[in-house]
Amino acid sequence: MDQRKLYRTIEKISNQPAESDEKLLINVLRDIVANEAINVSGGRIWKLNTARTKYKLIGQTGDVEKIKPNFTINISDYPIFELIAKERTILATETNQYLRRKGIFKYSATGVGEKLRGVSFPVYQYLLAFSSREINQDLFYTLNIIGTAVTATLRSRKLEAKSKLLSEDIDQARELQKRILPEHEFKFAGYEMFGISIPDRIVGGDFYDYLEVGEDQDRIGVAVGDVASKGFSAAAEAFYVSAALRMGVSYLTKTSPLMKRLNNLVYKIFPDDRFVSLFYIELSDNKNGFATYCNAGHNSPIFLKSKSRRIELLDATGPIIGPAYNSKFGTANIIFDIGDLLVIYTDGITEAMNQDGNFYGEQRLISNIQKLRDNPVKVLSQLIIEDVQKFSARGQYSDDKTILTIKRVS
Repeated sequence: MDQRKLYRTIEKISNQPAESDEKLLINVLRDIVANEAINVSGGRIWKLNTARTKYKLIGQTGDVEKIKPNFTINISDYPIFELIAKERTILATETNQYLRRKGIFKYSATGVGEKLRGVSFPVYQYLLAFSSREINQDLFYTLNIIGTAVTATLRSRKLEAKSKLLSEDIDQARELQKRILPEHEFKFAGYEMFGISIPDRIVGGDFYDYLEVGEDQDRIGVAVGDVASKGFSAAAEAFYVSAALRMGVSYLTKTSPLMKRLNNLVYKIFPDDRFVSLFYIELSDNKNGFATYCNAGHNSPIFLKSKSRRIELLDATGPIIGPAYNSKFGTANIIFDIGDLLVIYTDGITEAMNQDGNFYGEQRLISNIQKLRDNPVKVLSQLIIEDVQKFSARGQYSDDKTILTIKRVS
């Protein structure tokens, strides 16, 4: 399952009303297990006790043998739990004899909620454990996304109980957003570019940037990112990622190491409830139109070939940035011929919703790009944003919206 779609799915599941965090987690557990696309057969929720020495079972569901209610495990019996504080999710062999008699020989454990100081090492408020036919690296990434999304919801519930941001925070956020985004229009060699970003609130977590790569000024990097939260906190993280990326391209000449370093910085510095999807492409001033890109869990940009009118989607070459330490990021290449067009966007475009609950969608976006392809990039970007805004004017759900268009003109 696509990582961003998985995050959105868990986000929607966990945003359902609930009287308490525990009831929310039980509802989330039930809906995750019932979702065939996630491919888990059962699950359990464990809650940390006040002494932070044990986890107690508070919920279980699915096609698995049931554990007795309120069963507890000692953290001291599981030294491997120390890795949860570092990696959020572990895949391990069960050592508790009672649980082994229940058929649990391999298990996963994913930390959610606040990370607290334990007796020997940091521990999470809750652990989510899932049963699956295959305990492998794909499950590891899936559970990290689930843990990130659920933690984001728990944090949001806590923040919503507090007062709104003070007016000076809002002023600060506005100023911060201005510093994140460059001028809309940019030209380099034979390329023309135009970007637009519209926050859902006063500020948002979308950003784009044009970056000088290295010292020879023969390449330019173009980045579009989306922080998985909203408001001031998202703008702060977007500012940090943009600044780190700008600094990184000045001395890291290869894209994969740059993305890995950026991922590890985000993992270490920001809370567990946020991640960043990022599309980054480097253009050069050579005449063959060769370009290298990395798609870190971002929406697939739309590449329109001018002569054939063929559409190519630039799918992910690596995971989203933040949830897992030392993630690996691949790269891919495209060739820009004269007239070719690349449209990079965030999911606030395709997931814009009208009053009937319908999404704007990728196909409508592609159709508009094909219809407007002969326009300058400024006009094309503005007309698409205008169409999205009109489509979603009466919709109940909205998100930050960003679109950046690149065209080779000579």
